[in-house]
Amino acid sequence: MNAELIEFYKSCTQCPRKCGVDRTKQGGVCGEKAELKIASAGLHFGEEPPVTVFGGSGTIFFTGCTLRCAFCQNYQISHNGTGREVSRDEFVRICLTLQNNGAENINLVTPSHNIPLIADALKAAKDGGLCIPVAWNSSGYESAELLELLKGLADIYLPDFKTFDSAAGEKLFGVKDYPERAKEAVLWMLENAPLKWTEKECGGEKKQKLLSGVIIRHLFLPGRLDDTFKVLSWLKENADSRALISLMSQYTPVPFKDSPAVEQRRKKALSSFENRLVSVQEDGDLRDLIDAFDFEYLFYQDLSDDTSWLPDFTRLQPFSNALAKPLWHYSCGFIGK
Repeated sequence: MNAELIEFYKSCTQCPRKCGVDRTKQGGVCGEKAELKIASAGLHFGEEPPVTVFGGSGTIFFTGCTLRCAFCQNYQISHNGTGREVSRDEFVRICLTLQNNGAENINLVTPSHNIPLIADALKAAKDGGLCIPVAWNSSGYESAELLELLKGLADIYLPDFKTFDSAAGEKLFGVKDYPERAKEAVLWMLENAPLKWTEKECGGEKKQKLLSGVIIRHLFLPGRLDDTFKVLSWLKENADSRALISLMSQYTPVPFKDSPAVEQRRKKALSSFENRLVSVQEDGDLRDLIDAFDFEYLFYQDLSDDTSWLPDFTRLQPFSNALAKPLWHYSCGFIGK
């Protein structure tokens, strides 16, 4: 790592937590040191249609997270450190392997704790022949100042907007300022990634493909309809017609496997809402909100009680076979090679 990059990690203030940890020596609040760690990479077919298109989104799942949500379905990588360090050259190979296998984009999942290293690696990937769009898939809890490093490198932004309630943010993520920081990050993304589309055809079927733009995701938490109303109200005022809105109803209790002490802390955090599947009544209420707000671009999932999609990153295939095609795994490197 060159001296310029090292400076970002010596007393880390990359995310809004500003923990000040010397990540060249130890992990920050994000759990990670000054290195790129990846758990899995492959083609994913469960993203929003303009991102998945025909070939699937080329997802790269990073280890660590700035937010570490109590209900995170990816807790093995966001909380528990599952994954391994990769060099810049290996990262470039992963990107090009995804592209060569038909990925519609490179989808960087939970990358916000490593913006300088990823920006440097993306430059190398583009110099090495990467030409498909790059998507930044994040929790929304990140610094707009650091996002400046992604200009000219990331094309699509997929931020979460998890809550408008600072008290909920403190209980679930350990930060009171989540709403303010998420608003700042989303507004930066809206300014820097205008919507651009193209039409793609395969086998006589045509689909819209996103080349640039923002898809703002909000996961409805059971029993917290008022919070979702506030989030959608802000998005209607600030993002309607400028971004795609993805309202998600697939909240699923995760069968965590952790130490008793960690489990106890998580249960306390999860007691701040109703940790269960979304009800039919709530699904109807969400559909009523969708009709009332009348966003220009909005995606909404059909209600389902299927939990088979929950990932297990210790497996070579973390997802169901229908949902993803793995091409790289931390335990063995490139799959099938």
